[in-house]
Amino acid sequence: MTKLYYSPGACSLSPHIVLREAGLPFTLVLASTKTKKLADGSDYLAINPKGQVPLLELDDGQRLTEGPAIVQYIADQVPASGLAPAFGTMARYRLMEWLNFITSELHKGFGALFTPGMPEEAKTMARARLIDRLTWVDGQLAGKTWLMGEDFTVADAYLFTVAGWGKYVGVDIAPLANLSAYMGRVAKRPAVQEALKAEGLLK
Repeated sequence: MTKLYYSPGACSLSPHIVLREAGLPFTLVLASTKTKKLADGSDYLAINPKGQVPLLELDDGQRLTEGPAIVQYIADQVPASGLAPAFGTMARYRLMEWLNFITSELHKGFGALFTPGMPEEAKTMARARLIDRLTWVDGQLAGKTWLMGEDFTVADAYLFTVAGWGKYVGVDIAPLANLSAYMGRVAKRPAVQEALKAEGLLK
């Protein structure tokens, strides 16, 4: 069975949500991004030399890393799910545009704030940049249910995961009305609730 190596609340929450949205069978494998150990004490670096999550291990033993690639792979296993538009369509490139923006402008920005020993001055600058980027996202969500319009896609799972980190690092999205309402809509989805509970993020 497909395995998803994850760490609670990390960016691996995105493919975790997508697997549940797609209705695919999988097992979760806890991997510590700090100790680089699995629950049984074995070395996670032997599985993923990058030492990061997520990692998707397929039934045939192939391993796929990098969240944006993983979520597209999952979506393409169940085209009828609508989690990603068909390849070759402009909509698919719009999806990739969103995934690239989230990974480069938001994910990396938040990642810096979780870095131990980062000077406060640098954190202040990072927060300001993130608020600027999130304010742009807020504008893009005006009049939309999801990032791509009326269809929930893998980009929504990724944005929900990353924007949710704000509460841990002092990035307040409450003043961003469209984004705040959007986060609430994503959180209510059954697959999202299941993923959050499975990772111990909901009581």
